[in-house]
Amino acid sequence: MKRLLLGLFALGLASHSYAQIIKTEQLKEVVVEAVNYKYLNQLDNSEAAIPVQMLERKVAAYDVTKQNFYEDDFDFYTVSFYIPEGKIVAVYNPQGQVTRTIERFNDVALPRAIQESLLKRFPNWQVSNDTYKVNYHESKGVKKSYKIKLENGDKTMRVKMTEDGEFL
Repeated sequence: MKRLLLGLFALGLASHSYAQIIKTEQLKEVVVEAVNYKYLNQLDNSEAAIPVQMLERKVAAYDVTKQNFYEDDFDFYTVSFYIPEGKIVAVYNPQGQVTRTIERFNDVALPRAIQESLLKRFPNWQVSNDTYKVNYHESKGVKKSYKIKLENGDKTMRVKMTEDGEFL
């Protein structure tokens, strides 16, 4: 019985030693292209709300050149992206680069700079509604603004602010 157990034990150890042989294979070369890195870099949406970041990344990752409607003859392609919180209308050139966008999001989380500015200037007011707008143009840059509706009891007020918390 002892010999049988020792034999099974030795066989078990021997079978695992064959599993340690590593086969090496040559993998195909992978090329990663960031076509719309300029769009994402100029937006600098690190403090933006999660839905905003998600949709802007979808716009940057969208490849218009691989779509059924793509033809080299057109000067630009307009594509709309929608989520419940907002939408982005993006214009792509024939190479697939984002040249312009119009973005609008409703009731998204406000950046800390805006929250602090509102609290400092309007301490007893509550934010009831906000709209975040972004206009991106390849040569003109990015223009971001917030339209905010404030309430204090039965009083309402609308303010317009930049992303840095400055009132317009």
